[in-house]
Amino acid sequence: MQSVADILKKFNPVKDKYVSREFQTFGIHLSEKLGDTRRKGVYMKLAKTIPRAILEEALRFVIDANARNKAALFMWKLKELGAFKSKIKAKE
Repeated sequence: MQSVADILKKFNPVKDKYVSREFQTFGIHLSEKLGDTRRKGVYMKLAKTIPRAILEEALRFVIDANARNKAALFMWKLKELGAFKSKIKAKE
């Protein structure tokens, strides 16, 4: 994981317009690790709303597994960890 100082050194305001918060950087990191860069926004949203510990645990699980579709396995693991249950209960 990169430090904030390393990220800011590489930050290009013209090229990286969509990155202004730390959770956005982590969302991009997730999309790159999972090989799903087309859906950066989904991972940014997950990084914003789901606790970091759950996301990191699911990411470690996917990286250790040798899956063809890492993004699908990541979403499945989030569901198994109960990442989406707290949102449903909060709405009720």
